[in-house]
Amino acid sequence: MSRWTASQVTEVAPDAASLSAGRKLAVPGPWRETGCNDVLVWGQCQGSGKTPYQVSVDLTGPAYRCSCPSRKFPCKHALALLMLWSEGAMDESGSVAAFAEEWAAQRAEKAAAPPRAASEKPVDPAAQARRVEQRLARMDAGIDDFRLWLADLVRGGFAAARTQPYSFWDTAAARLVDAQVPGLGERVREAGSQVHARADWATYLLAEVGRWWTVTCAWQGRSGLDADEMADVRVAVGWAQPSEEVRDGERRPGPWTVLGAHRSDDGKLQQQRTWLAHDDGEVVTVLDFAGYGQALAVPQLSGARLHVDVSRYPGSLPRRALFTDPPTGADPVTDLPGRSTLAEVHAAAAAALGRTPWRDRHPAALAGVRLVGEGDEWHVSDATGSVPVAPGSPVWTLLALSGGEPVDVFGELESGVLRPLSVWLDDRVVGL
Repeated sequence: MSRWTASQVTEVAPDAASLSAGRKLAVPGPWRETGCNDVLVWGQCQGSGKTPYQVSVDLTGPAYRCSCPSRKFPCKHALALLMLWSEGAMDESGSVAAFAEEWAAQRAEKAAAPPRAASEKPVDPAAQARRVEQRLARMDAGIDDFRLWLADLVRGGFAAARTQPYSFWDTAAARLVDAQVPGLGERVREAGSQVHARADWATYLLAEVGRWWTVTCAWQGRSGLDADEMADVRVAVGWAQPSEEVRDGERRPGPWTVLGAHRSDDGKLQQQRTWLAHDDGEVVTVLDFAGYGQALAVPQLSGARLHVDVSRYPGSLPRRALFTDPPTGADPVTDLPGRSTLAEVHAAAAAALGRTPWRDRHPAALAGVRLVGEGDEWHVSDATGSVPVAPGSPVWTLLALSGGEPVDVFGELESGVLRPLSVWLDDRVVGL
């Protein structure tokens, strides 16, 4: 494996606090018995206790192990070890430490072991059909009730809706959750906060109400939908398909190229979106979730070329997917797959909205765009148009990497703005 850059180490950090703590430990003082080879980096870091922490990194995953009690992956010790390795401050001639070799052997043995057959009780088809029928009846009643609530909301006017307390929105959301329609419920609950926080609250609420109404219409007309359209509606209302069913379905072999990733945390739930591209142009997104205090899946490096099979959820493109096995063989690439102009990206997003009007975000692989702007208003542009950059985006990092010149950028197009996720330069890919 080629040596990581400092930006690649930054990209795998689970949060800013871990990255800051890792930088403080990235000095030779607390470390001993460090080393590396083609696939492993290892070392022992002296903490506050008597016994030093044993830290190992498998670069092919990547995967991380540390004997410290942290539940973050990678922890600050693994980040510090990677920083030292990326700076070349590590011996490459010694033998592999026993603890790192043992961990690597366990990983190899686990990967080679055949999957165990699930010991499940036989499913009673009649009982399962009754449960589905009961859920559908409850969801139908909840959707009908929500449509009445929406009609009252519009009849009263958006100005009046903005004066309502948060309990007005929360109660409507709770009734949807009780009716087993949590997808719509979460969007209504979020709207209760956004209508008071946003300057463009009227535009936002008009768009949201339109999406909610469209979802309810699609649900009521579900008998005329095909399988992919029904799968999109199920996602919108929050009727999830078990991941076991998806994993047992058709697999799509790699290699897959990591286009970029984004992490978000609302205080209750962490989410990680990883965008992948196949050599034939198909783009999928892998979603990982973790509750408060839990660790998210290890992030993949932007530009990595993963040798892994994925299973895809039903629905319209781009589809959600999951890794059927842990990814391996992260060989870096520097050419952004599916490079397009802004006009082509907007046309693809418009076509996707025509199929699924409530879709939130669209992948944008942009060729040769330039960052322009000042203050709080920034755009990326090319000869075919421009698009605003999402608030909070690392525009100064993007400007420093591009030097004001056109560069390839991958990001998410959402609500008319672009969230940049990675920059593709001539010799490297940098995650933002």
